[in-house]
Amino acid sequence: MTLKTKSGAPVGASRRAFLSGAAGLAGLAVTAPRAFAASDRVEALLAQMTIEEKAGQLSCFADVIRPPIGDMNPLVNIRNAQTLTAEVKAGRVGALFNGVGAQAARDTQKAAIEGSRLKIPLLFAADVIHGFRTVFPIPLAEAASFDPHLAERTARATAIEATASGLHWTFAPMVDVARDQRWGRVAEGSGEDVFLGELLAAARVRGFQGKDLKADDSMLATPKHFAAYGAVTAGLEYNSVELSDATLREVHLPPFQAAFAAGALTTMSAFNDVNGIPATANKMLLTDILRGEWGFKGVVVSDYTADQELVAHGFAADDRDAARLAILAGVDMSMQSGLYNRYLPELVASGAVPMAVVDASVRRVLALKEAIGLFDNPYRSLDPRDEAERTATPAIRALGREAGARSIVLLKNDGPLLPLPKVGKRLALIGPFADDRDNVLGAWGGFFADRRLNVDLATGLRAQMADPGSLIVERGCEVETTIAGGFERAVAAAQAADIVLLAIGESQDMTGEAKSRTDIRIPPVQQRLAEAIAATGKPVVVLLRHGRAIQLEGVVRDAPAILATWFLGSEMGNAVADVLFGAVNPSGRLPVSFPIDSGQEPFFYNGRTTGRPAPTDPNGQEYKARWRSIRNDALYPFGFGLSYTRFDVTDMKLSTARLAWNETLHVTAKVRNSGGVHGDHVVQLYIRDRVASRTRPIRELKGFQRVSLAPGAEREVRFELKRQHLMFVGDNDYWISEPGVFDVWIANSSVDGLAASFELLPVG
Repeated sequence: MTLKTKSGAPVGASRRAFLSGAAGLAGLAVTAPRAFAASDRVEALLAQMTIEEKAGQLSCFADVIRPPIGDMNPLVNIRNAQTLTAEVKAGRVGALFNGVGAQAARDTQKAAIEGSRLKIPLLFAADVIHGFRTVFPIPLAEAASFDPHLAERTARATAIEATASGLHWTFAPMVDVARDQRWGRVAEGSGEDVFLGELLAAARVRGFQGKDLKADDSMLATPKHFAAYGAVTAGLEYNSVELSDATLREVHLPPFQAAFAAGALTTMSAFNDVNGIPATANKMLLTDILRGEWGFKGVVVSDYTADQELVAHGFAADDRDAARLAILAGVDMSMQSGLYNRYLPELVASGAVPMAVVDASVRRVLALKEAIGLFDNPYRSLDPRDEAERTATPAIRALGREAGARSIVLLKNDGPLLPLPKVGKRLALIGPFADDRDNVLGAWGGFFADRRLNVDLATGLRAQMADPGSLIVERGCEVETTIAGGFERAVAAAQAADIVLLAIGESQDMTGEAKSRTDIRIPPVQQRLAEAIAATGKPVVVLLRHGRAIQLEGVVRDAPAILATWFLGSEMGNAVADVLFGAVNPSGRLPVSFPIDSGQEPFFYNGRTTGRPAPTDPNGQEYKARWRSIRNDALYPFGFGLSYTRFDVTDMKLSTARLAWNETLHVTAKVRNSGGVHGDHVVQLYIRDRVASRTRPIRELKGFQRVSLAPGAEREVRFELKRQHLMFVGDNDYWISEPGVFDVWIANSSVDGLAASFELLPVG
C-alpha cells in the first residue's frame, strides 16, 4: 500500500532528514525568513527605476577595482577600473565579485551611494570556498570528519575573515553529490552520499551566515550548482547530464533543500544541461521546482557567463536569445556576461520579456540587499580596521589545525607501524610534497590565501620531533617529472633511515574546476619512486595528497601504513604531524569510495543491485554483474577509517520488529574502546528496502554518531528511524512510503556491521 500527496509527501507528513541521536534537521520545507520580503522601501525604489537601472541590479561583474591575484575563469567582458566605476555611478551594476580589500570596497560603495541616482548599494561577492586568508581543508577532506559541527565552525571562521576584507556574499557551499572520481570538482563537495551531503550543506550555510544576516561578519551562502552538476557524463567538466527525474530528486536535489531550510537565500545555476535543457535556461528546475514546489523566495545567480554559454550549448540562437531564455527560466542575476545590461531593455520594449518578470527579479535582488542591512548601513563589512584584527588569529589558526587532523583517514596500519615515536627513530621524508608549501591548500584555496601561513610537512614534523636533525628530506621527483639524481638521493635517504614517510599523490593543479582526469592513479614517475623506495626494504608510511578518491596499486597499495591526507589547508604540516606522532588519534571516515581500478568509475557504495548480482565467491559462476578482471568492490569503501585503538560494536537491538506507520523505531548498540588509546569512533546506520516498486540501493546511510571513549569505556548509541527515512521517489516522481521489510545495519563502514530487520506496517 502506498499513500502520497500531490506535492510528493506521504499523507500526514513532510519529508525530513534526521541525524539520529542529535539535533537533526527539523525539516526540509523551504521558507524564506520573515525579513526576506519586498518591503515598502523596495517597492518604492522599484517604482522609480528605469529599465536600464533594473537591468543593472540584475548584473554582476568581476571586480577590477580591487582585483584578486588571479582568476580561474576566461577573460570575458573585462572592463578597466575607470569604466567599471562609471557604470556603478550610472546604476548599471548590482554586484561585484572576487575583489578584496575593505578600503577599496568602501570607496566603490561610496561611488554607488553618492554617485548613482537611486543610491542603491552594491553587493560584494567572492568564491570563498574553504577559507580565506587562513585556508581550511578542502570540503571533501572536511567531509571525512563526519562532523557537521566542525564544518559549521570552519565556515563561520571563513566568514569572519572574508567579511573583514569587504565581502557580503560567498559562492559556496558546493552541494553537488559527486559519484565519479574523475570529475575534478569532487574536491569541492561532500562526496558521494546524499545524507552526509544534506547535513554538511546545512551546517556550512549556518556557519557562513551566522545567526544575524545583518551582522558585520555574516556572509550570504550560495548552495551550488543548481542542479545535478555532479552527474556530468564520464566525470568530464562542463559535460552533459542524463538522469531520471527520480535520481534527480532522490540524489541531487535534497542537499539544496537542506541548504535552503538552513536559511540560504541565494543559489547558482549550473553550467551543465540536464536531459538536454541547460540548467541556466531550465524553467522546470529554476521556476517549477525551486520556486513552485519548494517556495524559494531568494535570488538565482548564473555561474560565470553560463547565460551566454546557452549559445554554445546550441540552445540559444544568439546572445539576445540567451538573455531572454535565462531570465524567463528564472535566473535573476547574470554573472559577467553583461547580457542583461545589453539586452533586457530591448527585450522588454519588444514584448519578448514581460516587465513583470524583470520586476520580480529586481524585487528579489533588492530584498536580498535589504535582508543583510545594506540600505540601512551600506558600509557594513567595509571597515579597514577589521582586516588585521579578524584575520589569521590564533583561534582561527588552531581551528585550521584541528580541522586538518580530524579530516585525515587512516586507511592501513599493519604492525601497527603508527603512531611514530618522537624520539629514537631516524625518519626519511621522501616525495614531491615532502617540503612543498605550494600544494597544501587545494583547489580554490590559493585564491585569497595568505601563503605565508602555509606549513609544509617537513616543517610540521620537525616542530614535534625531539631531534629535528633526525629527519632527512628528499623530494626524489616532482609531481609528474623527474629530478636529476632525485631517485638516487631518495634511495640513499631511505637506506639511512629507520622509517620512510612517502609524500605522494596529486598536485592541487590536478584537482578542482576543469581538472577532470581519465586515469585517477598516482602519476607514473611517483609510482616508480615508490617502487625504488620499497626495494630498500624499509617500512613505508604513505602520505597521500589528493582531492578525490584515487586508485592505489603496487607497492603504494601494499605499503604497511597509508594515510589519506587530502589538501588540508594552511596548517597541513602541523595537522599531519599531529596524527603521525599520535597527538591526535585519527577518526576520519571516507566520504568517497576508493576504487580498485579507475575503470570502475563512476563508483559509489549505494548503487542498486541487479538481476544477476555478483557471487559472494570471487571464483563463482560467470554471467553475473562483475568485471572480467576484478570484482566491482571498493579497495576502501565509503565510511571506512581506522584508529590507533580498537572499537567493538555489539548488542544491536531494535525496539520493535514491526514499525507502525507513524511510530518511531529505536535502534541501539554498545560501543566499547577495547584498545589502549583514547579515540573517537563514527558509528553508522544503514538501511535497505528489500522489495519496492522501484529497485532500491544496496544500502543507504540514514544516521551516524561520533562517540569519544577512553580506553576500556563503553557507551550505548541510539538511533531513531521513522517512516520518513524510508521514503523514495515512486511513480509520477512523488515521494512515497511503502510498507514492507527493511534491513538495518549498525556499522563501521558501508560494507560491514551488525544486521537486523523490521517491517514497516501499512497505515491504519
